[in-house]
Amino acid sequence: MRERIWLWLKRLWHRPGIRISGFGAAALLIAFIAPLLDRFLPDSLADRFSRDAVLPILNILASSMLAVTTFSLGIMVQAFRSAAAQATPRVYRLLMQDMTTLNVMSVFVGAFLFSLAAIVMFRAGYYGESATVIVFAMTILCIFLIVVAILRWIAHLSQLGSLHHTLTLVETAAKQPLIHLAKQPNLGACAASDAPRAPETSKALQSPRSGYVQFISLAELNEQLEKNDATLWVNTPPGSWVLKDTPLAYVDGECDLDTLLENFTIGDERTVEQDARFGLVVLSEVASRALSPGVNDPGTAIDVIHRIERILWDLGQGMSREDRETEPQFGRVIIGTVSAENLMHDGFASLMQDGGDRFDVMAQMLKAANRLSKSDWSDLAKAADATCDAALGIIDRRIDDPDAIKTLRKKAKRT
Repeated sequence: MRERIWLWLKRLWHRPGIRISGFGAAALLIAFIAPLLDRFLPDSLADRFSRDAVLPILNILASSMLAVTTFSLGIMVQAFRSAAAQATPRVYRLLMQDMTTLNVMSVFVGAFLFSLAAIVMFRAGYYGESATVIVFAMTILCIFLIVVAILRWIAHLSQLGSLHHTLTLVETAAKQPLIHLAKQPNLGACAASDAPRAPETSKALQSPRSGYVQFISLAELNEQLEKNDATLWVNTPPGSWVLKDTPLAYVDGECDLDTLLENFTIGDERTVEQDARFGLVVLSEVASRALSPGVNDPGTAIDVIHRIERILWDLGQGMSREDRETEPQFGRVIIGTVSAENLMHDGFASLMQDGGDRFDVMAQMLKAANRLSKSDWSDLAKAADATCDAALGIIDRRIDDPDAIKTLRKKAKRT
């Protein structure tokens, strides 16, 4: 339950409404506690700063920040929808977690709420002469934060909604679970390939709803299994689609099944917290849309090939490190392994089908597969060789020019 609570708190903090509301609530709190700090100020400061010096500034902030916030929200939504339309709908959730955008919007809303609340408090007589000094200092700090936010917003607007920015966000999101995979294979559980099969006497853990397995709290799951001297075989790793009342896993031992089920988070969409394959799927979808007849943008597809190649190459280096942790942390949990073949298929299979008749795309595809075949991770090297053979088969079927086929086959053999 601890990991699950932390997961939900993290998700809430990355939601625009929650994050902006948090900043707004903090601004209101600051406006209300100003009179509590006036006892620490000397009388000379209270005589220097009067309400007439602060109220005009607060009025300007309240009116301008409302306009800026409304305008920025419109720009943000329009840019995100445009990016999702030209990339893939799956990127919209990632775009809504863009930290720069969320922080800037939070500063704008917080500044508006602070200035509005301070004006109301002044008019209601809530602030005394000493409290005015506190409000003035907070107003100056607020102006500084607004200036920094505006400068960041101007720089960010130059790329917000662009395909390059979208691909960078997706690539960054795709790397995180793969980095964790390299450091800790199988999420720290035992690999199903190295473990015995679940006995026939094991009990099925039925899914409470239909959806994607988004997160498994393995640490707490393992603790519960150790207390009951039980073992769990997870046949639906994160990213798997399950139907209601179908098996999520099988447990061998006397355990409370409902308690075990609390460690599985199931939702309507795939997420990147533990799903090592989802980011590559999203990148592949962007490339497939770029290769559609209505878009016809092979340059984007080639860019995606290079990004996937870079992700897999870095993964291969991590998987072949000598100091890599290979001992399972959660010995009571057995889970399927994310293989190099799976990752190569997720990244390149649909891309090759959609771009199989294009010389430029398949040339880069063969070069990428050839370079990945030199990876220190032997599984990735074998999967890259198989992908290269599959690409050549598609080329033979889809490209009619014999000279082009001959050239591509030469590229496939280059080291």
